[in-house]
Amino acid sequence: MSDVTPLGAEILRRAPKVLLHDHLDGGLRPATVAELAEDLGYRELPATDPGELGRWFRAAADSGSLVSYLETFAHTCGVMQTEEALVRVAAEAVEDLAADGVVYAELRYAPELFVERGLSLDAVVEAVQEGFAEGMRRVAAGGGRIRVRTLLCGMRQHARALEIAELAVRYRDAGVAGFDIAGPEDGFPPTRNLDAFDYLRRNNAHFTIHAGEAFGLPSIGEAIQYCGAERLGHGVRIAEDITTDADGNVHLGRLAGYVRDRRIPLEICPSSNVQTGTVPSLAEHPIGLLARLRFRVTVNTDNRLMSGCTMTSEFAALAETFGFGLDDFRWFTINAMKSAFLDFDERLELIEKVVKPGYAALG
Repeated sequence: MSDVTPLGAEILRRAPKVLLHDHLDGGLRPATVAELAEDLGYRELPATDPGELGRWFRAAADSGSLVSYLETFAHTCGVMQTEEALVRVAAEAVEDLAADGVVYAELRYAPELFVERGLSLDAVVEAVQEGFAEGMRRVAAGGGRIRVRTLLCGMRQHARALEIAELAVRYRDAGVAGFDIAGPEDGFPPTRNLDAFDYLRRNNAHFTIHAGEAFGLPSIGEAIQYCGAERLGHGVRIAEDITTDADGNVHLGRLAGYVRDRRIPLEICPSSNVQTGTVPSLAEHPIGLLARLRFRVTVNTDNRLMSGCTMTSEFAALAETFGFGLDDFRWFTINAMKSAFLDFDERLELIEKVVKPGYAALG
């Protein structure tokens, strides 16, 4: 991915960013993976040199298959099985995002993946929250600013979604912003977890749903119509309900029209979408069309380790491929901040006092 853009990499790095879709276990530093593996006695890593390990994660994720892509998480989850490891990973994630210009982030993870060595679900959540708090303290001590909140994921192929939804509600006053379902989409429709979504709605809790990545319009339809998703994780395949005539006229199907009219946010992750085969290439990614049609588009990293990306590099790639400029990135960022699972007053304050002045300062 090129570091050279018409805007300049440093300008893009300094631009305030809002990140809604980023997996904690997909964003570890390669050196941290290697060190934690040594500390925990985890012997399954394909390499121990951080540089070589980072290259392996990127290559293994470039499979064109979501299922194969997800297999790389066995190693990151394998080294995140103690409270100390979770605290460290969470704190480093906050530092890395702040260094990349992110001012607000919702990081997600599935607590059930970190109980192999005896941790309880509550202990997992508390360790991650401790790490986020520590990371925010370090950033503030260095003169920076970032706000990080949590999304708890249920794994759609398992049967614990309701349990995780209850966990999210239990910790919503301790920094947990909401709930999500993750894991293999094809064959595991969101309606398998209706009890969880019913529970969340009854408790006025926020949730997003991975939909429209490995599976198409039916997945998006179920997520919205049956489950009541507030946001769509990826959602990129909504473009399959949009047709363009030979003369350039664009027609939205009923579902696409509903998603746009209701301003349902799309948590689009460009590099990841290419890696998993959701789109053939970045040049063929529908983000350009979706932005032109004024869907509620947001830009996200998904898994920074596996994709070898940052928010800055995603912005740079989009600038180079689609010609997006600062006004576009400001729009994506405000879209994301409007869509955050955060109190209205706090969202407005971040937009008016951080995002807009930040972009104005860049010219």
